[in-house]
Amino acid sequence: MKARLMFEDRDFQTDTDLLESLERPYARRQTRVDEPPVGQRDLIQDLELETVWKAMAFDDPVMYVSARSAMLASLRSVEQIRYRQAVLTDALAQPEVVREMYGLAVQAIVEERKIFHDTFSISHNSSALLNTSITRLEAFLPILKQLRALTDEHADQFTSQGFTRFFDTLRRELDEAYFEETIQHLRYLRLNDGVLMSARLGTDGQGIDYVLRAPKPDNRHFRFRHVMLDRPTHSYTVPPRDDAGGQALGRLRDRGVNLAANALGQSTDHIQSFFTALRVELGFYVGCLNLHDQLAAKGEPECLPDPHPLGTSVWSAHALFDPCLSLRVPDRVQGNDLYADGKPLLVITGANQGGKSTFLRSLGVAQLMMQAGMSTPAESFAATVTTGVFTHYKREEDATMTSGKFDEELARMSTLVTAISPGAMLLCNESFAATNEREASDIADEFIHAMNDIDVKIVFVTHLYHLAHRYHQQHSNTTVFLRAERGTDGQRPFRLTPAAPLPTSYGEDLYRRTFTEAGMAEANTPTSKKKDET
Repeated sequence: MKARLMFEDRDFQTDTDLLESLERPYARRQTRVDEPPVGQRDLIQDLELETVWKAMAFDDPVMYVSARSAMLASLRSVEQIRYRQAVLTDALAQPEVVREMYGLAVQAIVEERKIFHDTFSISHNSSALLNTSITRLEAFLPILKQLRALTDEHADQFTSQGFTRFFDTLRRELDEAYFEETIQHLRYLRLNDGVLMSARLGTDGQGIDYVLRAPKPDNRHFRFRHVMLDRPTHSYTVPPRDDAGGQALGRLRDRGVNLAANALGQSTDHIQSFFTALRVELGFYVGCLNLHDQLAAKGEPECLPDPHPLGTSVWSAHALFDPCLSLRVPDRVQGNDLYADGKPLLVITGANQGGKSTFLRSLGVAQLMMQAGMSTPAESFAATVTTGVFTHYKREEDATMTSGKFDEELARMSTLVTAISPGAMLLCNESFAATNEREASDIADEFIHAMNDIDVKIVFVTHLYHLAHRYHQQHSNTTVFLRAERGTDGQRPFRLTPAAPLPTSYGEDLYRRTFTEAGMAEANTPTSKKKDET
């Protein structure tokens, strides 16, 4: 059985090492350190993705790892995105059923781990494997029955291809005949009436080809023994204190049950793998439900985005907001609109602390959520699928003084360039601003042209007026210009509107708020603090 709720044709792969470390942090394991893909650490830090994942997880490590894996391994096919969107739509319509199925998958894994913990010290021979596999399967059967009961009760309420196929599989493979036959086999395999096996004589009179035989219905229990005793037999009774004889008899028994033990072990492992995959895949959708509940409780808008294939140039949003900020503050946050179809470059300028970085983050998070098959934080969102999302944000001064700030920026950008492929998205926040404005503008100009030449979409937040003004004069047909608004009283409404760049970022507003007596008093008010955070 396969869950196949994340992909139509394959299983969903997660970071199993990370999940193991979160679920069992004190377990002994071999440490394996894999270098993450280029730019991944910066992407997580700059877009504050941990905030989203923790909100989805509610301290559940499976949900956390599923959300993390899905958002970092972005889908590049519109068909795959729509497949997940359809499954998510069903989950949003039937949240209690989805949560109950997830709970059953978690219960199955917990029960199975208890069995392994209790039998860890048992010798790993065929008889021990057989008994452990029987115990595991007996723990799985009631949960499989509950899963089948949910199917019978609620399957008709789901319409997506993923859930429809999943329920059809459960109906087909978990029918009454399956449960009856499985229970009967388990009863035989307990071997309470002894072991019936066949063998052949091999070289030097050694027994070979040991096969466990199922007793016929009329030969069970004592009937079997009476029938055998009515015929001439060759028998040997092991004396009570003959340890060597008992061990030899045990080895003989192991040879007889070996094939049955291996077959039952593989069958049980298959069921365990099914529950493991189901837990991980449903964990992603339950995480989406958790995030939806938190945003909906604040009245924040959500939508299923409209993905477009590589090669198109679609980029628009209405009331797009940053979910990371919304999850941190009690009130709703300001949303912004974007209309940039056919434009490979977006330049954002305007007042300091006016919401530019927040908008940049909202774009990146929305793109990743769309390509994970999730709802996006906006009233509407449509975008072209990218081959990857990368960030280049300004960093604090190097405390070790091993390199200058501008050297560090160039080094990071050089590393990113090796990983960026055509069709990617690059989010730049004050890039190249560590040198003088004219030099920074020239470097940024050449860099932007190089990226656009290989079809990389760029969002550039900058205070470099020479750069922004140059593009407004020379490339306005391929560039969208947004500017953070400033109220007449110097306050920030945190809205971005289409507007030409200005030669000032209104730094004097910050000076007044920081150093003047009225500004300091205002900064200490709760409202002001909340706005500063926004």
